[in-house]
Amino acid sequence: MEVTIVGGGIGGLTLALMLHEKGIPSRVYEAAPELKALGVGINLLPHASRELCQLGLEEELAKVAITTRESGFYNRHGQHIFTEPTGRHAGYEWPQFSIHRGDLHMVLVEAFKQRIGADRLMTGWSCTGFDQDDSGVTLHFVDPRDGSARPSVKAEMVVSAEGIHSRIRKQLYPNEGPPRYSGINMWRGVTRWKPFLTGASMVRVGWLNTAKVLIYPIRDNIDAEGNQLINWVVDIETDKYKSQRDWNKPGRLEDFFDVVKDWKFDWLDCPAMFKAANAILEYPMVDQDPLDQWTFGRLTLLGDAAHPMYPRGANGSAQAILDCRALTDALVREGDPIKAMHAYEAIRRPATAKVVLTNRANPPDAILREVFLRTEDKPFDHIDDVISREDLEQLSTNYQRIAGYHKDNLAVPAGS
Repeated sequence: MEVTIVGGGIGGLTLALMLHEKGIPSRVYEAAPELKALGVGINLLPHASRELCQLGLEEELAKVAITTRESGFYNRHGQHIFTEPTGRHAGYEWPQFSIHRGDLHMVLVEAFKQRIGADRLMTGWSCTGFDQDDSGVTLHFVDPRDGSARPSVKAEMVVSAEGIHSRIRKQLYPNEGPPRYSGINMWRGVTRWKPFLTGASMVRVGWLNTAKVLIYPIRDNIDAEGNQLINWVVDIETDKYKSQRDWNKPGRLEDFFDVVKDWKFDWLDCPAMFKAANAILEYPMVDQDPLDQWTFGRLTLLGDAAHPMYPRGANGSAQAILDCRALTDALVREGDPIKAMHAYEAIRRPATAKVVLTNRANPPDAILREVFLRTEDKPFDHIDDVISREDLEQLSTNYQRIAGYHKDNLAVPAGS
């Protein structure tokens, strides 16, 4: 059995590496003619880092990432609400990494080339669709540089890991309709800046009625002054959005700066950091309603191709990585690809649907919303007068359980 994977992003490459570890061959077809370190920051929480560490990638990830120590919550006046330790600092067996998406991708690319072989990573192969019969799936490709046809590929088993713009999903669900807009627009950027708080802190500030900001470092000691590369995201309620789902669409400082221009705290000067950004990107917070079916014959969906969700709680990449584990385990356990794909879907489709819906109603930063509502967005004298620490911990724990990274979720060994 050989698995044909469409898409050479985080999900596709992680799946290939997991399959290789179990002795299952694969080949990856990626649309991009050249794999480059693109994007901004992401977080790898313990449920995701466990899988990558068990693939033997911890040392390489630690070289290029920040090992996050804590996650903090502040109101828009800069007042501290709540901080909890993360990763090994919270007693997990695995670290939490904050990392540039491009750095993570390159770690996976190099591991693929070394372990599986560069000849099995086909770049410049853009999938345009498929045909399927009892004997297998025939995939059709073009060269994205000039649109010329590539040879069709006959496959025994296909996994679409193409991301949010999956052509295979589009063919399976041609009438699905546009993405569901949350009412929140996002501006993302990275800035060379001096370390703040512990130098390994992730913080969430404010709430959406004005603005909510997520900030964390993703590269350490990037110059002789000891600066870090800081990733930040500004979320603002916006009735309409003009941009499409394009992670690389340029954004403009002036479109959001007035809302956050006074956010100067004793622990971080946010407006100065935004002004000094290397680049700014804009993206609408969108998702799609959960699907009723992922698997069709010898073909299934994985990652954002299966369950696009709001980019909250480090869930995009994490849930894709958990998909990879579930599918790999099912293939080992079942042997037959069709049975394995259905077993994988039975586990992961309801789990990811719960995350999609929870992100809409009770996101990981629900702590900020609760404090905003209780204080009516005004400064407080002491946080204990607003909300108890027990309530704050419960809000955090509830989301950890849904997303799958609470310690109880991870009590079962990966791959068991």
